[in-house]
Amino acid sequence: MATAVHQVTPEEASANPQPEAVVVRFAGDSGDGMQLTGGQFTLSTALAGNDLATFPDFPAEIRAPQGTLFGVSAFQINFGSAAIETAGDAPDVLVAMNPAALKTNVGDLKPGGLIIADEGEFNKRNLDKAKYAENPLEDGSLAKWQLLKLNISQLTLEAVKPFGLGNKEALRCKNMWTLGLALWMFDRDRAPLVDWLRTKFAKAPELAEANIAALNAGHAYGETAELGAQGVGQLHVPAAPVEPGLYRTVTGADSISLGLVAGAQLAGLPLFYGGYPITPASAILHHLARLKEFGVTTFQAEDEIAAVASALGASYAGSLGVTCSSGPGIALKTEAIGLAIMTELPLVIVNAQRGGPSTGLPTKTEQSDLYQAVYGRNGDSPVPVIATRSAADCFDCAIEAVRIATQYMTPVMLLTDGYLQNAAEPWKVPDMSDYKPFPVEFHTELPAEGEKFLPYARDEKLKRPWVKPGTPGLLHRIGGIEKALGTGNIDYSPDTHQAMTDIRKAKVEGIDVPDQAIEQGEAGGKLVVVGWGSTYGPITQAVRRARRKGLDVSHVHIRHIWPMPKNLGPLLKSYERILVPEMNTGQLKTVLRDQFLVDAKPLNKVSGQPFRIHEIEAAIEEALRGD
Repeated sequence: MATAVHQVTPEEASANPQPEAVVVRFAGDSGDGMQLTGGQFTLSTALAGNDLATFPDFPAEIRAPQGTLFGVSAFQINFGSAAIETAGDAPDVLVAMNPAALKTNVGDLKPGGLIIADEGEFNKRNLDKAKYAENPLEDGSLAKWQLLKLNISQLTLEAVKPFGLGNKEALRCKNMWTLGLALWMFDRDRAPLVDWLRTKFAKAPELAEANIAALNAGHAYGETAELGAQGVGQLHVPAAPVEPGLYRTVTGADSISLGLVAGAQLAGLPLFYGGYPITPASAILHHLARLKEFGVTTFQAEDEIAAVASALGASYAGSLGVTCSSGPGIALKTEAIGLAIMTELPLVIVNAQRGGPSTGLPTKTEQSDLYQAVYGRNGDSPVPVIATRSAADCFDCAIEAVRIATQYMTPVMLLTDGYLQNAAEPWKVPDMSDYKPFPVEFHTELPAEGEKFLPYARDEKLKRPWVKPGTPGLLHRIGGIEKALGTGNIDYSPDTHQAMTDIRKAKVEGIDVPDQAIEQGEAGGKLVVVGWGSTYGPITQAVRRARRKGLDVSHVHIRHIWPMPKNLGPLLKSYERILVPEMNTGQLKTVLRDQFLVDAKPLNKVSGQPFRIHEIEAAIEEALRGD
């Protein structure tokens, strides 16, 4: 849903001082609808004009045993009246729908934070499943936090009783009761949620009305139960002072999908997407399947190899071929990616990284496929690699991937990750007239009389011509075996292989990428924090806090991983120390050391969770002490 946003004046912002940001986490069983609850709270927050960032966190099991610790699903949102770059470190409010949700999440809650617990679920059976010897709501173990105990289950049953639902169906409405209470707590409008419920359950109006009744009951409870006596009041977080325009909330998957379509339009090509379902990449296939009116064809293949081969075949035929997967699927696609390199056809490969190795942690985030993207193919087979930094940034990165693929006739790897795929943030809908088109020109000119068409002739970019099959007079050979210069005829003599390897390498290294910018600080100084991908948010906040303390630290965030910007080496060498936070064991750090011979130091995290601001802030202070 898009909404117009107006500029908040300083007078409006100062008239009613409130907390700058609030972090709320909804947690419950994977059947409690926490992702749905969080998503709808996000919608109401966006409509209220707050800046926001979210972090959905859910188990890999489709349906883990109810009430167990490994079946907990959580959704965190950080929203406020100032710029928000991360989903927040420690929650201010934790909504725990059962004992397992409380146990797995309460350790993250700020001291003095608020726990809202459904005491109706804290029975002996559920306490045993969560490995509690005593009821934490009664034994004083939660004394350092505020505790609001509500029998949400019973209150929900009473609210939906008039609709004649069975007990199981009625209890499915308790996430709406909880959402109603949260909307009251943060002064949110219920009307958009009511409209959404009526649309969602249009074919089952009794379910729509039951859920609306639960939503209204939760809101009414907050209004009438005098919760102020228990330390719980209503809090209004003012709108953020954002640039005027039309905004919508996007996830990384939404943004990449829209960017791929926009890139194809700028190139003047139809888009073909060949994919195979895999977490967390599948959402891109789902989104693109709804965009057929923009010349998009989607194909769910029988496996990863067929998916990439179909996309490469579409590129051979004159479309923009796109495929997407996560690390295990990218491994399966590797040979066909090598074929795209050898045939020099445009192909966009999106890698939505997740925890590994093998099938690893399917629903958790990681940045451990950088080596795979830069080096992970047989032979000397370079491809351009681009990394997205935020959900909104995925749009521009997708367009950039399409530009490079079509203008240089090469496959391109676009790196995102599980956090960015699922996380949401406000996105100002761009004016597409601001984007410069890069239309593709298919080769149709016949060779001069007596000459042969050279499918591997080169222009100034070392790009070969793109010819649609069946173009009269331009019959040519194409394939994965090494080929002669110019003609493309099979030739694997030593001199030919050396020359073609050098050309393919030089073509990628010569790609025009922008100079590396400095996000905060200036060139030269004691310390630079270098990041890539989804570490952008926590690095930005950590460096901002450190600079407010007067520390000499700058921030550089790399979008073009390969080839790297030409000014990056001299820029890095202008700093005394280099710190590289990554959600892996030090992959970008190794690439920087290899390319520029700089003493980059790693800050690594491979827990399946994104960096917290305070972790990077502490590492900055340690690095500046020289420890």
